[in-house]
Amino acid sequence: MAGGERDAKKRSKKKKRGGSKRKMTVEQALAFKSVSEWAYLDSQPSSSLSEWVDDFGVQKSAGQRVVFELHCHSKCSDGYLSPSKLVERAHANGVKVLALTDHDTLSGIPEALEAARKFGMKIIPGVEISTIFNSRGESSMEEPVHILAYYSSCGPTRLEELEKVLGNIRDGRFLRAKNMVTKLNKLKLPLKWEQVARIAGKDVAPGRLHVARALVEAGHVENLKQAFARYLFDGGPAYAIGSEPPAEETVRLISDTGGVAVLAHPWALKNPATIIKSLKDAGLHGVEVYRSDGQLAAYSDLADAYGLLKIGGSDYHGRGGHSESDLGSVNLPVLALHDFLTVARPIWCRAITDMLQSYATEPSDANLARITRFAKIRIPKGSLPPSQGEDLIDRCLSSWLTVDERRNAEFEDIRSRCSKILIEQEASAEVTVEKK
Repeated sequence: MAGGERDAKKRSKKKKRGGSKRKMTVEQALAFKSVSEWAYLDSQPSSSLSEWVDDFGVQKSAGQRVVFELHCHSKCSDGYLSPSKLVERAHANGVKVLALTDHDTLSGIPEALEAARKFGMKIIPGVEISTIFNSRGESSMEEPVHILAYYSSCGPTRLEELEKVLGNIRDGRFLRAKNMVTKLNKLKLPLKWEQVARIAGKDVAPGRLHVARALVEAGHVENLKQAFARYLFDGGPAYAIGSEPPAEETVRLISDTGGVAVLAHPWALKNPATIIKSLKDAGLHGVEVYRSDGQLAAYSDLADAYGLLKIGGSDYHGRGGHSESDLGSVNLPVLALHDFLTVARPIWCRAITDMLQSYATEPSDANLARITRFAKIRIPKGSLPPSQGEDLIDRCLSSWLTVDERRNAEFEDIRSRCSKILIEQEASAEVTVEKK
């Protein structure tokens, strides 16, 4: 074969694998700079702006990449890995920013943060909330809808309100799973509730995946796919509903608690266009349109039509096998990441400011704990270590807010008031110690 012909074939294969190399546009370069600066606020990125991107607009550097994983699950809901093992796997796959989005719980976030510290990863506290969409006010038209919520380093504001809703959903999950077991038994498929509870694990609200795993373990089906296809699909012979809140109310709750609301896997919905329109009116911020197999044009068009963010994630559970997308496998275009952060960061900054304001107004241990709940600093119960004093707030937020965001006049005023309170508390504590 002639050399020219071989070169032509190589170029053709390379093009099929992901497009031709080309330099970033000015817009992409600026977006990459902004995304990188936020991802590496507490360290210096080793990449330069001379990276190249493919025709899809995805960074393809041979050096450092800024990989975001915005949808994954741990054992705290229906995943197979603990939060720490999930973080380790994500790090091994090159993920820099990871949103842990377990179903209806934030309980895995502290462990994920602890594991992420040694890798220099940034964790976005997240949750995937189970809801019901009712298009005509009739139960026959109800459809399960999942909404992803992304929060700041301090987590949700009005935490008690959100936790009450999530707790009700988790309680409903137990009843739902028990109803599924009852229905399966009526279908002559012997299955014990204890099996499902054991698979789910202690204090974990069971989901369909846990029931499916019990079916596989009992030998009633060959694999998880078969369990869903035969019995557990929406409206299937063993399907049951829980106590999920209305989708529109949930979107409003996410917004009211300082979060970014994104519709999860719209391709699983029967009537995505109607749902997206209704949720947009309720305050929805974005839609998942990217998967490991690329961008789904139909949902991208819907996002464009309603002015919504376009993001995506692997929805990794750790089941194993070739059918599951791995952590970090969804190539999000740098412009999509930039758009996401452009919308999210002011929301998160506002939420953080509100939490600081609450502490400045009422300097209680509870309000301080809200600020530091998901921060890198641990606050022992009942006391504030003297060494943490004045720079506590800065150290809590230096990996999340930029210098410019912290120099905002309102933020500076609140920070100053909080610092003064902390200094006074230290002085008071020292006087008490001396008297003793």
